[in-house]
Amino acid sequence: MKIERVEQFHIEMPLRQPFETSFGREDGIYRVITAVYVEGEVGWGEAPVERLPLFSAETAETCWHAQRDALIPLLLDAELESAADVPKVFSPVRGHNMAKAGLEAAVWDLEAKLRGVSLAELIGGERRRVDVGVSVGIQPTVEQLVEQIAAYVEQGYRRVKVKIKPGWDANVLAAIRERFPDLPLMADANAAYTLDDAPLLWSLGEYGLLMLEQPLGYDDLLDHATLQQAFYTPVCLDESITTLGRAREALELGSCRIINIKPARVGGISAAKAIHDLCEERDVPVWCGGMLETGIGRAANLAVASLPNFRLPGDISASARYWEEDIVEPAFTLNEDSTIDVPQGPGIGVEVRRDLLERFTLARAEYRRG
Repeated sequence: MKIERVEQFHIEMPLRQPFETSFGREDGIYRVITAVYVEGEVGWGEAPVERLPLFSAETAETCWHAQRDALIPLLLDAELESAADVPKVFSPVRGHNMAKAGLEAAVWDLEAKLRGVSLAELIGGERRRVDVGVSVGIQPTVEQLVEQIAAYVEQGYRRVKVKIKPGWDANVLAAIRERFPDLPLMADANAAYTLDDAPLLWSLGEYGLLMLEQPLGYDDLLDHATLQQAFYTPVCLDESITTLGRAREALELGSCRIINIKPARVGGISAAKAIHDLCEERDVPVWCGGMLETGIGRAANLAVASLPNFRLPGDISASARYWEEDIVEPAFTLNEDSTIDVPQGPGIGVEVRRDLLERFTLARAEYRRG
């Protein structure tokens, strides 16, 4: 397989409502969408980068640069037997995981379409439906947060994750538990605390959490190991897991009992599957986090989350949770049992709406082989 042409789209899309975490508030998203072409077929991928380097060191600008000046030339020069070859093609480039992931996802989509199978089937997925929950950002008041959770529960979401930060933690969880004593509940700190806060963090276990996600430094493994050793609530790592090697180190150190696999954060679908396989061998459950993806990235995430060791509900909520109009059709909807269907059509199983993609496009570029 020789990629003949690549398109890049730098897009900006408004969210239906702001999303706030411990490191800031987002009113919309910036993304780099890529399309790769062979024999009249097109594959789509998404790099869920942001405008500023807050969650990750990568931004829309660095992603555009890394793809344009390094990764796309390598891809256009390569001869691929499979999308699984893409990480080796990209290996001369250090870092830039999200930039790599967006392009690799497009090649996976393309290969699945050329083979006439779904992406889920191509990578070994087993589920037709994936258990999902909803992630709720920091709100102006605790009362507003509880009412928003009530609305999501009414819509059918059976697992809720809330963002926390210093001063917005125990009081928030107490209020949620008072209203919803049996609701499966997670808390995500996005690296907002230090080991000095261990007594407070340990106390959060009193609220019956499924897990506490990334409480300490975004690149830390050692302090998380200290915290987890004395904590009966499972610690889940997100930002700290950037490669298969980091996942192996975290498990060896005992830094966590659960791993959140975001394909874009770890460098793509191949890396996500490798981490999944490692955790399955160690009997460590994984789940698929979300990064406010459009339907392109959401479809790929659902395919990944159909792998057998994704044992916990993911943050792959319905399209309407985030967008007035998604850039794919059909949009993703929530089933009555708090699941979302894994697309079964060829590739990622949804069609990209070029009219909406172009409406949200800030910049576009095209590159050809030779």
